[in-house]
Amino acid sequence: MATKVTPKEFIEALKEWSVLDVVEAVKAIEDEFGIKAAAAVAAPAAGAAAPAAGAAEPAVEEQTEYTVLLSAVGESKINVIKAVRELSQLGLKEAKDLVDAAPKNVMEAVSKEDADKAAARLREAGASVEVK
Repeated sequence: MATKVTPKEFIEALKEWSVLDVVEAVKAIEDEFGIKAAAAVAAPAAGAAAPAAGAAEPAVEEQTEYTVLLSAVGESKINVIKAVRELSQLGLKEAKDLVDAAPKNVMEAVSKEDADKAAARLREAGASVEVK
């Protein structure tokens, strides 16, 4: 019989996963339960007035999540595969498949600092990288 995991324990376990592990888990949950994960949209509170059209400029949201895109491998494919394995915790075959499929996202929904570190590591290995 499986042990019951509390939501708090689940979140703590997620902190140790790579971004790709989380993406795979979300897909598995979607498939298992027949649901689609979507960003929550907050509805205005009851009685709250909707803003008047043109009354205020829309606030520019600061980007908090970044994607590291491997745009080209370069001449040192083996070093790029090693860097991808380091960054993503993928196995050798999975990392090679990702590198062969370039342009391809290596990391998604990461902080600016993590994205910059990953991009620097991939560039050091000889790859062309974009941070979006």
